[in-house]
Amino acid sequence: MKKELAILGIESTCDETSAALLIGGRELVSNVIYSQIEEHKKYHGVVPELASRAHAAKIATVINEALGNHPLDYVAFASGPGLPGGLMVGRVAAQTLAEFKQVPLIGVNHLEGHLFACDFEGTTAQERLQFPLIALVVSGGHTELWYVKGYGNYKVLGRTRDDAAGEAFDKVAKLLGLAYPGGPQVSKQALSGRRDAIAFPRPLLPGTWEFSFSGLKTAVSYYLRDHQTPNIPDVCASFEQAVVDTLVTKTLLAVTKYKVKSIAVGGGVAANTLLRETMQARAGAKGINVRFVERKLSSDNAAMIALAAYKKIQYAQASGKPLKDNINIDPNMKVRSWGK
Repeated sequence: MKKELAILGIESTCDETSAALLIGGRELVSNVIYSQIEEHKKYHGVVPELASRAHAAKIATVINEALGNHPLDYVAFASGPGLPGGLMVGRVAAQTLAEFKQVPLIGVNHLEGHLFACDFEGTTAQERLQFPLIALVVSGGHTELWYVKGYGNYKVLGRTRDDAAGEAFDKVAKLLGLAYPGGPQVSKQALSGRRDAIAFPRPLLPGTWEFSFSGLKTAVSYYLRDHQTPNIPDVCASFEQAVVDTLVTKTLLAVTKYKVKSIAVGGGVAANTLLRETMQARAGAKGINVRFVERKLSSDNAAMIALAAYKKIQYAQASGKPLKDNINIDPNMKVRSWGK
């Protein structure tokens, strides 16, 4: 009987300290997450120095809770992109554990983790990711569009030139005096607002697959400057609609260009209800299947890191090629194919 691999994943790229134990690529034994929201709330954003200190303070406890006394075959950690201090804490913890347990160490691209997190839900082949597909990875720090031929086989079509979609939500929330993190607060206010109340721009950047949300944020700022008593729900609803229209429109344009039948959406902003409903409706009308990450796995977490590592191990074993286990941290790491 084939042994089911036990992988301990570690995530520390931004403001969540997480460890997860994954067995056989499917059984998620644990996924422990310590959120630093309270540490950063008064600053309305993540403070890198505070984040790295919190990671250092919590990572041993999080790992112990996730692992318990379970035997291990591999340790995996997010080696980038992310905040340098957090990446270093994650690497030192992962390397120490791997040496103590005498098991291999694997570095994983954090953004790949967000894609692979879409593959947790469901147990049959029909319920899992169907390749080729267009992937939208959309979070607080990243907004990217990929053409994906298979696990580890990507072509990055475009990235954000400035603010990521989640970052724009947080900045608009701050302009409106809403609490941090801003995304959920903007969406909550938007429920009682009119989505067509304010004609905010849709930054589609024709001719490119890139994104840019700084101009949309600036448009909100100018609107608030010119309206002393704005209707906050209307502002939130109109802004959220502009972001979602931009994300969905560009994704569907890529679907048409690359002639695929599937979309995968991962990252923290993938939890947004309007994005989910709009993408499902517009893609469904074209006969396109959409796979969203489960909400509980949309924010940064170690389960996605463990699963990404499992896919890399599977590929290496099936292909007979050496495992690409690069453990060098890189705050600006780009997505690169390894499964060709």
